[in-house]
Amino acid sequence: MRLQVKKSERVYRGKVFSVRRDLVREPHAAGGNLIEVVREVVDHTGSVVLLPVLPDGRILLVRQYRYALRRFLWELPAGRIEPRENPLAAARRELREETGYQARRWRRLLKLFPTPGFVSEVMILYEARGLHRGEARPEPDEAIHVRAFTVKHLLQRIRQGKLPDAKSVAGILYYARSRA
Repeated sequence: MRLQVKKSERVYRGKVFSVRRDLVREPHAAGGNLIEVVREVVDHTGSVVLLPVLPDGRILLVRQYRYALRRFLWELPAGRIEPRENPLAAARRELREETGYQARRWRRLLKLFPTPGFVSEVMILYEARGLHRGEARPEPDEAIHVRAFTVKHLLQRIRQGKLPDAKSVAGILYYARSRA
C-alpha cells in the first residue's frame, strides 16, 4: 500500500516559501489500513549552508538579525537556492554576498532536512577553502557582521547553549568530528 494524494491546494504563496494543503490516503502507522488525513506542507526551494575555513583553521560566522526570533544570532552563512539554481552556484553567491569572501575549493559535506515533518526544504552543507577576501554584497534587508572563530571556541559556545542555530550546530559538529 502506498500514499495517494487525493487533492492538493496551494493556500499561500510568498517570496520565500509557499504552503499547500493535501488530502492524502496513507497507511496507518499501526497497521496496513489506509487512512485519510490532511497534511499541510511548507514548500521551500532549498538552501545552502557554508562552512568557510580560513588558512589558520578558523571558521567564518555571520551575525545577523532574525526577525522571527526578534534577536541577533551568530551562524554559518547560508541562503536560499533560487528556483532552477545549481546548489554550488548558490553557495558561491551566498558566500560572496554575506561575507565578501570567495573560495577556490568547495566540498559538499552533508544534506540535511531541517524540519521534515512539514517542510520540504533540503539544506546542503558545503565546506569552502582557499578563501580570499572581497567585498560583501548583502541583500538590502540584511545587516551582517562577519567574524572568525576557532573550532574549539565554537564547540564551547555550543556546549554552553550560546550557539542555538541548528544548521550551524550540525555543520560545526560534523566538521569537528570529521577532523578528529
